[in-house]
This record gives sequence, structure tokens and C-alpha cells, in this order.
Amino acid sequence: ENPYPAVTMHKVQKPTEGCHLRLHQKPFPRLDEGTVQWIIDQATAKLQTAPPAVKAEKKCMVPSGPPIAAIMERNGNALANSARRLEVVRNCISYVFENKMLEAKKLFPAVLRAMKGRAARHCLTQELNLHVQQNRAVLDHQQFDFIIRMMNCCLQDCTAMDEHGIAAALLPLVTAFCRVSARGILTLCAALAGSEL
Repeated sequence: ENPYPAVTMHKVQKPTEGCHLRLHQKPFPRLDEGTVQWIIDQATAKLQTAPPAVKAEKKCMVPSGPPIAAIMERNGNALANSARRLEVVRNCISYVFENKMLEAKKLFPAVLRAMKGRAARHCLTQELNLHVQQNRAVLDHQQFDFIIRMMNCCLQDCTAMDEHGIAAALLPLVTAFCRVSARGILTLCAALAGSEL
């Protein structure tokens, strides 16, 4: 009886000294000129006698696709889905600024997933801009943390196309939002989100 079977260990041998100086390539075998020529002749003969490869045309009916109404409905669902994501982003931001942190915490993972879409990133910048204009830029620690994480996620998901749009729109916002630390010192978002910019 052996309740604890021994684990098999594979030993890898260390290379010997000076092995890097030796050539490890085997010499390429010498080819017989006659055999090579015979193989080439056989291949060319096959190509000359073979009939040209022409694909026979097969006529068939192409089935009609889904009705246009179904396509419009599918696009409508995508637009409704996008509208729901934007609504989630707006709601989460308003919950953060209203200090309803429990509701904001519930929506936060959905907001971070929504940041993959360009429309949601654009919506974030618009909503934050509205709150800056309402002079709601000084935040408490939890609010500040949520805003920073949203900005960072937005910047991380930005593409090269967003560089001059969304990233440029976030630039003034990271210097606008701040929190008051324990000693009365203002901490700007730029200090934290600036690494992504």
C-alpha cells in the first residue's frame, strides 16, 4: 500500500560547457541529380496530359433571406439594448452624485461592461460634464473612487479613433473633479486617471 504515490520528476540535463560553440546542424544529404530530374519530368508530363481544371457551373435557386421586417426588428433590439446601456450609465452617475452608493454599486459592473461601447463612453463624458457645470465637482471619498474608476475604464477602452474625441473630452474633467482629504488638501482626478491619458 502506498497512499501517497511518488510524483514523477523529469530531470532536464544541463548543457555541457562549450556546447554553444559546437554546430548542431546535420549536413544536408547529397541529392542525386538524375532522380531529381526524373521527378520534375514526371510532374510536367502529368500537367501537360491533364485536362484543364474547369469547374462545372451548377445552377441552383438561392433561398430568400429573412423578411425585411425581421431585420428591422433585430436592429431595433440592438438600438434598444444600446439605449438601455446608456440609461444604466446615466442612472449610475446620478446615483453617485446623489450619494446613493448602494444603488450605484449594483449598477457599477454593468457600467464598466458598457464602457466597451463608444456610445457609453461618450455618454459618460456628457454626464460628467453636466455635473461639473452644476458645481458638483467636490466629492467625498466613495464618490471620488467611483468616478475615478469609471474614467479609468473609459480611457482604457478608448481606441485610436477616440483619442481626439472622448479622451480629449475627459481631459478637462479629470482636472475638475476633486475630493477633500483629511488634512483639507484637494486631490484631483488627474493625479489618478492621468496615467491613462
